[in-house]
Amino acid sequence: MRFGQIRLPNGDLHAFVAQGSRAIDIADTARSLTTIGDYFDLALARGVMVRDAIEQAAGRGGPTYDLDTLLAGEADKGARLAIPLTPRDAWGCGVTYKRSAEFRDQDASGGVRGIYDYVYSAARPETFYKGGAAHAVGPYDAIGIRRDSTYTAPEPELALILDRCGTTVGLTCANDVSAWDIERENPLYLPQSKVFRGCLAIGPVIVTPDEVGDGTNLDLRCRIVRDGAAILDGGVNTSRIGRSLDELIEYLTRDNPIGNGTVLCTGTGVIAEREHALRSGDRVEIDIAGIGLLVNLVERLV
Repeated sequence: MRFGQIRLPNGDLHAFVAQGSRAIDIADTARSLTTIGDYFDLALARGVMVRDAIEQAAGRGGPTYDLDTLLAGEADKGARLAIPLTPRDAWGCGVTYKRSAEFRDQDASGGVRGIYDYVYSAARPETFYKGGAAHAVGPYDAIGIRRDSTYTAPEPELALILDRCGTTVGLTCANDVSAWDIERENPLYLPQSKVFRGCLAIGPVIVTPDEVGDGTNLDLRCRIVRDGAAILDGGVNTSRIGRSLDELIEYLTRDNPIGNGTVLCTGTGVIAEREHALRSGDRVEIDIAGIGLLVNLVERLV
């Protein structure tokens, strides 16, 4: 199953389910079931799986839209593709790919050098807070560059969408946009390098594990397009993640209650070096096989 959200001309968000080439609007305003988050809450209240709650709603039918038009960033009947879930909270996992550990240690200096390779092989993974609804954007929205950063980079990642019990409801593409120069200055600045307006993009849709698998063998590609030309085009397979996804979930939820619809980014294996630092007007494309293409433009925050 594939599901997400559209934004109507009046600004309202409506949940939809993809069926073939159609996106079926499953919002039930009479029952206050409008967004995907509402269906997460309904599933919790009824003690059923989120997938079952959404599937039942799809069976009732509703207005339909052309899915390919929405995925291309175009409007159909005035509706446009929106963030597939408005996250109450989002988290990230760092240094889960060996390439990430090697690059960060090479890029670091002084007493900082070596800490990234250490955490790659340590028993405990790195997890960090990535913000919430005020910080996250969806497909074709703008991701941000902090006004005090000269080296902000995309981090293309597989993201897990979790219920409050830590069960993976679905998978999606994510961009863990990060101000690497701020983190490099001092690791204690990590929260500032990770959380700001437009620091996280997710989409285009959420795909359930029965359709795409558990996420451990998916091809991921990232492109940065500037002035019509790709300045970065790199890929990785999620099988290169150095930890199991279950382990990442277990550490996130250990003594840490999470809410329905929590987003967990699983780390990046595609590195944008300093010459590929983001600029206003860039276009970032993240494509994960079986999930889809997440596209965002870049803007410097003022």
